[in-house]
Amino acid sequence: MIRGLGWLCAAAAMLAAVHAQAESFDTRDLMGGGPNFRGGSYSRSSPIPRGTVMLAGYAPGTIVIHTAERRLYLVQGGGQAISYGIGVGRDGFRWSGTHRITAKREWPAWTPPAQMLRRRPDLPRHMPGGIENPLGARAMYLGSTLYRIHGSNEPETIGQAVSSGCFRMTNEDVVDLYNRVSVGTTVVVKN
Repeated sequence: MIRGLGWLCAAAAMLAAVHAQAESFDTRDLMGGGPNFRGGSYSRSSPIPRGTVMLAGYAPGTIVIHTAERRLYLVQGGGQAISYGIGVGRDGFRWSGTHRITAKREWPAWTPPAQMLRRRPDLPRHMPGGIENPLGARAMYLGSTLYRIHGSNEPETIGQAVSSGCFRMTNEDVVDLYNRVSVGTTVVVKN
């Protein structure tokens, strides 16, 4: 009888602990963007670590993308910028110009454009947002173009020229950038 009561108390204690842990659980941690996302299993680090560099000639808040360097810079005050590693367009898909961020999305859905489907008929016609989606955790849309700055579920492609013109970041880095910029931010793309 005492032994059974001991088991019952142990089971009650375990249930109370599980319940307390469930109350503090944030489902965004699974999909990115929650308070524990940085240390989560989907936050594999970029092969190009984030850092701070000197970058003069741009207004604070401007995003400057140097495709040849495989870097995206978010200009800060005092001539400094946060540097992020990025994946860029492969040969024939690189471009330059100035645009503004016209929209921001968390866990965006993806519909490949017709040109991409002609090149890759094996692609799905539409993918809902989520960890398997190639746009990753966040996307920032550039002007009226088809191009975006977006996350990636393939961090090993950061530093590579593999996209169809979009700029890829690790999910961890794109969440950081997304939280620092707003719609209307100027984006300067240089080859």
